[in-house]
Amino acid sequence: MARWIALMFLLLAQPAWGWDLDPKLEPLRPFLGKVWRGEFSDSTPDKPVIDVSQWQPALQGKAVRITHSLNKGQYEGETMMVWDEQAKSLVFYYFTTAGFYTKGTAYAKEGVFYFHEQVAGAGDGVKEVRSEVRLVDGEMHQQAYYLKNGDWVKGHSAIYQAVH
Repeated sequence: MARWIALMFLLLAQPAWGWDLDPKLEPLRPFLGKVWRGEFSDSTPDKPVIDVSQWQPALQGKAVRITHSLNKGQYEGETMMVWDEQAKSLVFYYFTTAGFYTKGTAYAKEGVFYFHEQVAGAGDGVKEVRSEVRLVDGEMHQQAYYLKNGDWVKGHSAIYQAVH
């Protein structure tokens, strides 16, 4: 019986996913293992825009996978983020059900994550995306900017709460 209790304590002391997170991904830890629900700032009662995203460690802690779904699957995307030792940066790919994908880099500075993406296959004129993500009092705040037709324009924004 004592062995089982000791084993249970040992298991509970480990991360929920069973392996260590790559130290270069540690700044992302506060986002991981959660389901986040956010409402876009341009959402209205007539046309709600609700995003649900899940941030999980992947590839035995060597990557972070972010999946999200707008309006229960109307649009979906998946990001895979890793540390690129040669580039000395977080790098990621984002794939969508809209037929485009992005490749980008990310870094953290003073509690804010900055993402910069190059867009491939978008038919709406967006060539690049820059976004900022920060935690504020347990909420995830996100703001995007788009390079469209040669000009940077304010894109979507949302405030997310952890729901799981």
